[in-house]
Amino acid sequence: MIEFPNISPEIFSISLGGIEFDLRWYAVSYILGFVIAFYIMKFFINRNHYWKYYSPPMDVDLTEDLLTYLILGVILGGRMGYVLFYNLDFYILNPIDIFRIWDGGMSFHGGFLGVVFALSYFCLKNGIQIMPAADLLALASPPGLLLGRLANFINGELWGRPTDMPWGVVFPGEFAQICPGIVGPCARHPSQLYEAGLEGLLLFIVLGFLAYFGGLKKSGVIAGTFIAGYGLARFFVEYYRVPDPQFFSDVNPYGFAYTFGQLGVTMGQTLSLPMILIGVIFILYGSRRRPY
Repeated sequence: MIEFPNISPEIFSISLGGIEFDLRWYAVSYILGFVIAFYIMKFFINRNHYWKYYSPPMDVDLTEDLLTYLILGVILGGRMGYVLFYNLDFYILNPIDIFRIWDGGMSFHGGFLGVVFALSYFCLKNGIQIMPAADLLALASPPGLLLGRLANFINGELWGRPTDMPWGVVFPGEFAQICPGIVGPCARHPSQLYEAGLEGLLLFIVLGFLAYFGGLKKSGVIAGTFIAGYGLARFFVEYYRVPDPQFFSDVNPYGFAYTFGQLGVTMGQTLSLPMILIGVIFILYGSRRRPY
């Protein structure tokens, strides 16, 4: 097993007038994710001549406006997705806690839906074709996912199920270190790093490869690959990731959201299945289109 590295979730903390202000790695991962996304979109707009054939053409100034919409979509969608998909009963009883984002609780699938609405509104408002814009956004998203999962690891959250593999990590906290039938500290799968590698690094390499060899010229293929790729990666990692505590009970020791006889799926897997289907549809749709 591997001991959890001694990394504080806080980069620094200051006190002003008795009020504490903290800068956390998780917040920095969001900020850097948006900044990197902007420069990736700018890179492809400036180096791929076919963007100028759209009417109106997608340019860097529009990308700056798009970034504002995306930030709102990620934050609002991510929070509401967590509220609706993962812990609705709690927030019905404690509605004021919906606004306590600093306590944690963000859903990728909710953030994804928020981005879909934000991108759709932006394209309608500016007369931009939505599929090429979706391709551009898909290319720019994996680095943010990579940074977010690394921040989850630093926070010691969203850890995996118990394991006896040599790369199992002993995460901090009594709840993380106690596992049924295991004497001593419990090593767990570093599922955050699995997700960082699959959803972030590997998916970015695949999308970059497709873009380099002309995938952007068939609008929809890049976006579909991102959507299906994330869904597949998340579905796979859910087998090693511990679901949220509210899904566990005496009759549901594995934290499944739904069971079908002897089979069960987590909430993350349930929300990822439509993504895989939609992604495949996008790929098939884009592949049959005449390239620009």
